[in-house]
Amino acid sequence: MTDPVSAALGLRPGKIIAVHLNYPCRAAQRGRTPRHGSYFLKATSSLAWHCGEAARPVGTELLAFEGEIALVIGKRGRRIEPAAAWSHVGWVTAANDLGLYELRHADRGSNLRAKSGDGFTPLGPDFLPADQLDPAALRVRTWLGGELVQCGTTDTLLFDFADLIADLSRMSTLEPGDVILTGTPAGASVAAPGEVVEVEVDSTDPDRPARTGRLRTTVVEGPALGGPGAAPASDPKLRAEAYGTDESTSDDIVERLGTVAVATLAAQLRKRGLDHVAIDRVRPARPGSRFAGRARTLRYLPLREDLFPEHGTGFNAQKRAIESIRPGEVLVMEARGERDAGTIGDILALRAQLRGAAAVVTDGGLRDAAVVAGLELPVFHGGEHPSVLGRKHVPWETDVAIGCGGATVLPGDLVVGDDDGVLVIPPAVAEEVLADAVEQESREEFITEQVRAGKQINGLYPLEGRWLAAYRSWRGAREPGQAESRKDDQ
Repeated sequence: MTDPVSAALGLRPGKIIAVHLNYPCRAAQRGRTPRHGSYFLKATSSLAWHCGEAARPVGTELLAFEGEIALVIGKRGRRIEPAAAWSHVGWVTAANDLGLYELRHADRGSNLRAKSGDGFTPLGPDFLPADQLDPAALRVRTWLGGELVQCGTTDTLLFDFADLIADLSRMSTLEPGDVILTGTPAGASVAAPGEVVEVEVDSTDPDRPARTGRLRTTVVEGPALGGPGAAPASDPKLRAEAYGTDESTSDDIVERLGTVAVATLAAQLRKRGLDHVAIDRVRPARPGSRFAGRARTLRYLPLREDLFPEHGTGFNAQKRAIESIRPGEVLVMEARGERDAGTIGDILALRAQLRGAAAVVTDGGLRDAAVVAGLELPVFHGGEHPSVLGRKHVPWETDVAIGCGGATVLPGDLVVGDDDGVLVIPPAVAEEVLADAVEQESREEFITEQVRAGKQINGLYPLEGRWLAAYRSWRGAREPGQAESRKDDQ
């Protein structure tokens, strides 16, 4: 079947070039921000039509989608200057950069087999003339099963389109029909057979409205990968990366963190030199709330009246954050500690609860406090206030590094909270912090028993000498066969 570029534009695509990382929110999720653009190639045979199908082979799980803005080159060029770059783009359309993660190991760096399957680069449905668009005023959105999961705008790109074109044309001639996939925002994940992925690109410039329409792809079950060549392979790190979760922590660790007191975790973080990980001056809307989850972030800027009509109304960054939150995630909001305006209220908190959020944390104000306190969702806030956010804030951007209550929070960080407050735990130390916190709580349980029995605290708190030996016996009696803690020499 003829590819969509040839059919719609009469041009033969010679190459598909894809950018690895280009949205700050995606870079934050991956834990690295590149200094320069980097790229890989996809086979032109992977191009597919709107309303097509993408096959996930039997025996695999990790068919990942990535909604992107695709540029189709309209004019040949080499060593193109950035100022002239946009004139070489003929059309803009929506793309889905699909890939099978279980084959990434087979072609490390090139992604050839993982990314070039038939149907793995759908484009369309409409191709928008580039000369009628502002390249800095475009938006890409992705829906999985009808729910918005990705949203990114081109005013935030690490490498704008002019830089990409100039960079790529330094060594290689860009030919009419060539396709450039310009990167995906945070929220990319995995789709299963029967699920539908939709991607749309539109203009955010009110003077030049345009949209591609939704590019629709249905995932189906395909035949198993047989014959010669590398077999599919996976591990927990790869699965976490494909699903868009942090690769260094498991769901089990997150769940167990929620059972440990925040005060205990704070002590363990301090032992590791992490003193600035508490989100200060926030409290639960409902006393007794506790949670643990992975961070998603939302940043508010101080109110500037000329910016609010564009950024504060409609489907703004605040609403996009709520509609893209996934089960087990914590939405952390930076409001600069400004409590004299609400940053979330009852309706959006309810929506976050229904989407499965683990919690919402804001160093700003909370509206509808009594209603929010009655929800199941833990909401931690800086103070109650009746005013809407437009009194003080402009919702600005999501899934970027923020500062909330004096703590830096990155997308993917672990966040825990209870009545003592909220902590941010770097994923790289989560497992060891958890293990030592569990041991600390065990010791403190033993110490509390002895204090209640009338024992003096000298040598008991902290455990020393004969009391340390008594603790080991006590713990051994409670947990037969348990190995001694690696921290027994503390």
